[in-house]
Order: sequence, then C-alpha cells, then structure tokens
Amino acid sequence: MAIAQEISYRLERLILDGGLAPEQKIPSERQLAERLRVSRSVIREALHELQGRGVIETRHGKGSFVSSMVPGSGDLSEQGPLMHLFEGHSRTLYDLLEVREQLEGQAAFLAAQRATGADLHRITKAFRALEATDPLSNARPDHGFHQAIVEASHNPILVHVLNSLKNMMLMTVQASVANLNPRAEMRKKIVQQHRQLYDAILAGKPATAQKVATAHVRFVSRTMRDMENQGGTLIRIPVERDTSDSHPGNQG
Repeated sequence: MAIAQEISYRLERLILDGGLAPEQKIPSERQLAERLRVSRSVIREALHELQGRGVIETRHGKGSFVSSMVPGSGDLSEQGPLMHLFEGHSRTLYDLLEVREQLEGQAAFLAAQRATGADLHRITKAFRALEATDPLSNARPDHGFHQAIVEASHNPILVHVLNSLKNMMLMTVQASVANLNPRAEMRKKIVQQHRQLYDAILAGKPATAQKVATAHVRFVSRTMRDMENQGGTLIRIPVERDTSDSHPGNQG
C-alpha cells in the first residue's frame, strides 16, 4: 500500500510539472512498471487510487488518460481533480497565488478605471465587513473584498475565470489567514495592504491599485514560502461547499 501511494504521488507530481498533460494518455502498466522499477500490481493499485480521486479516467478499450483539470461547467465547488491535487501537493498553493497575482492585479487596475457608484458601494461594504471581522477567522470576508473588486473590473472573461476557480482561490485566502494573521506583524502588513488597495480604487488610480494588489498577493506567497523553507508546516484548510449567496456584498 505504501509503495502504491508513493507511486500515485509521483504520478501526480508528473501531472503538475507538465510531464503528463490533461487529456493525455498515460503509458501502459508495463511501461510504467519498467520506468518506475516496481511491479505491475503496484502500478495497477496506484492508478486505481488516482482514478478514485478523479485525477485520471479510464476509457473502455483505449486506456487511462489524465483527467481535464477544470470541469467544463466551470463549477469547482465539488472535490474535482485540481482540488485533490491542491490538498496533496504544497506547490499548488503557490501556483494558485501566481494566478491570483496576475489576474487580481489586472482586475484592480480595471476596477479603478471602470467602477460605477454601485460597484464602489459594494467594494466599500465588503471592505467594512472585512474590517469588522476577527482577523483570525476572516477568510470569507477577505475573499469577498477581492471578489467585489474583480466584479468591478467589468471584464466578463476575467470575472468568469476567477469565479470558476472560486473555491481554490478561497483556499489560498484561508491559508493566508491561518498561517499569517496569527502573527501580529504579518497581520498589520496585510491590513495595511487591503486599506491601500481600497483607497487606490476609490481614488480612481489604476496603476497604484494594480501595484498594490500584485504586491499584496506576492507578499502572501513569499512569506508562506519562507515559513516552509524555515521548516514550518503550513496549515491547509479544506473549503466547505458554499451554499450562501455568492454575491460579494453578502459574504462575511
């Protein structure tokens, strides 16, 4: 069992590193057994484990293939393949933060340019909800504040992409809250960054908003990576299915 789990973990790493792409056919059991120097029964057990987690799928008469990481519906509220990989491999946390850094930076730039009065009201409401919540348990209000900014970008493609990754993005916020907010100096820095982002958008300063949003996510990523490099173990909190109103003004 332990060997099969190690093999399944190695295969997941191969998928994450791009060695096996989504929809790509997986080598045969014989080829994998020869390459990984284990028995075919171990390979069979490892593949069965990956299939159970939805990471691979078997097509009758064709073999096993890497699953599509993002469901066609764009709904990642269920435990899909990416969610499993996120929970099992620490590197995926930083992959997601890279995505947040780029897309939320652009969203902040556009929101500062395009936000309507109603958008600014929703952003203000979300920001005040964030300020009013205990910083040790404010992941959803934190995410709600960033989501309000994304919606104020008025770029439907950007909104759709980030909404399709909603639960995984919330996971990165939860990781930040759980690991950084208990430390007073980190919490103070994050509160300051949120305030600077809010002020830049309300003042209609796109370049400043983008710079602050990008720096905020980069700070979170770098700080958590430093914690791991120094021997710490990051707290990873699974996201429960969100049955509340998804509108950012109603979160937190």
